[in-house]
Amino acid sequence: MWAWGCVERVAAGLLGPVGAHGAGRWNTAVAVGVTAAAGLALVVIVVSSRRGGLKSPWWRRRRKAALSPQEWLGLFTPVGKLHDGGVKLLKTVRSGGIDQSIRAQVWPFLLGVYSLDSSEGERDAVKAQNRKDYLLLRKHCLRKSVYSNEDRKQSNKTDGANHAESVSSEKGEDTVSPVGFEVPDNPSVEVEEHLISEDGNPCVRSGEEMQDDTSKTSPEMLMDGNQSSSSSSNKEESDNSVLTHEEMPHKDATSVQQPSTEDEQESIPRYSSAGGNMENDSELSKDARPVKSSRTVEDFETWQRIIRLDAVRANDEWVSYSTSQAAVSREKAIESAKAVCLKDYEHLEPHRIHHASRLVAILEAYAIYDPEIGYCQGMSDLLAPLLAVLEDDNEAFWCFAGFMRKARHNFRLDEVGIRRQLNMVSKIIKHKDFHLYRHLEMLQAEDCFFVYRMVVVMFRRELTFEQTLSLWEVMWADQAANRAGITKSSFEKLRLGAPPTDDLLLYAIAASVLQKRKLIIESYSSMDEIIRECNSMSGQLNIWKLLDDAHDLVVTLHDRIE
Repeated sequence: MWAWGCVERVAAGLLGPVGAHGAGRWNTAVAVGVTAAAGLALVVIVVSSRRGGLKSPWWRRRRKAALSPQEWLGLFTPVGKLHDGGVKLLKTVRSGGIDQSIRAQVWPFLLGVYSLDSSEGERDAVKAQNRKDYLLLRKHCLRKSVYSNEDRKQSNKTDGANHAESVSSEKGEDTVSPVGFEVPDNPSVEVEEHLISEDGNPCVRSGEEMQDDTSKTSPEMLMDGNQSSSSSSNKEESDNSVLTHEEMPHKDATSVQQPSTEDEQESIPRYSSAGGNMENDSELSKDARPVKSSRTVEDFETWQRIIRLDAVRANDEWVSYSTSQAAVSREKAIESAKAVCLKDYEHLEPHRIHHASRLVAILEAYAIYDPEIGYCQGMSDLLAPLLAVLEDDNEAFWCFAGFMRKARHNFRLDEVGIRRQLNMVSKIIKHKDFHLYRHLEMLQAEDCFFVYRMVVVMFRRELTFEQTLSLWEVMWADQAANRAGITKSSFEKLRLGAPPTDDLLLYAIAASVLQKRKLIIESYSSMDEIIRECNSMSGQLNIWKLLDDAHDLVVTLHDRIE
């Protein structure tokens, strides 16, 4: 209204007294023209301020609260199914995120662990099967673990020394075995190692037989060593106990390192492009082939070493989000560390030891589950926020597996997934702001390599912990909508103009660059400068404004980009 008042005053000044100097009509014409021009300018200003008049689900964020515990309970029918196939749930999450107290309950739906149309009974069945599968993965990790094998060998040396001393005593000899007695490595020396089988019976095997089965395989056979069946069910599994790495005492760590039968190997759950262990596939079809891998046992040993290095270096930014984990006792923390054979943790506080142990357990299990990807640095950055919210290792693992169905392409050795995403960010910038794109071309930065880190760890380093959780769960809601087949029209009925997209993250990354367009064009003359700018964004981004801008890009460019 202030702008319109200015227009009226200008028009009155130009019009002047009617008939003065015979120029009344001319002044009137000028005034009308100025008024029309000012009105047009006012319309442009209003439209521009509203970004084209598009209402994103975040444009009124301050009036939209996060999904509350009461709203969450009200979304279910008496049999435990979500009303309307979960559309209202996804709409609410897209609009304002999730209350911290119920994230652990909601995330499994967003990440595909549970189907959006599942009943409570169906979810209980999936949960039971997932627990069995996770336990099987952990057992397989311990069988292949070079660290648990070292502990076992050290234990056998001690047992051998004690046995020699006992024999000497029984013969009445006053001498004892010398300090530092070691069991010979010569295969001719029979060293028996005792294992406890799943049915409780001891298994006695020679040291040579105790090597991992894959160590007996020729290099050619190792190329296919990890290509076992992707069935996620374990019909032959007789052990129905439910143990996480925390609940498994250290003394039992070696008890699971027995030789695996062919049937048991085939029952180990594997990642499958057909969706094994996801949505309602509690038992993967025989027709669904696991992703082929040429990984070997040496790869797993390398992953183990890197996982442990990353785990003990993980920060404790998550502490305020899980007071129970932050208050863990040192005794329990050390017990969890021993269960995964974690070493070199003496300098850490108890809560960091406990957190590092959980990282090791789940990342090792994922390396077995998805051997094509295994482990790459950066995956611990994606898992850490999940562990802060999900205190059960089994549930955390399957949520992480759901997260990785999209994120795994960031860690392919051929980097095909990364290049595709960087190319998409480049296209978004080109279509939205050609002037900025031409400047990037001049700097030979049009490939958008400067946002590489943002893509790989999904803004984890650029956002605060809470901002990361908010962005990710909004992103997961979009992906869940696509996975469930919720169409664009369904969201339009709920007055959400943007269609769900699997690539909301990429639109957000492009939006963060576009927000810096003036600085990039006027001040930066090399890609290195842009990289430094992107790496210094931590703590400077408004997550909801970023989502607002990303949403506008989706509305404007979705049909042309995707």
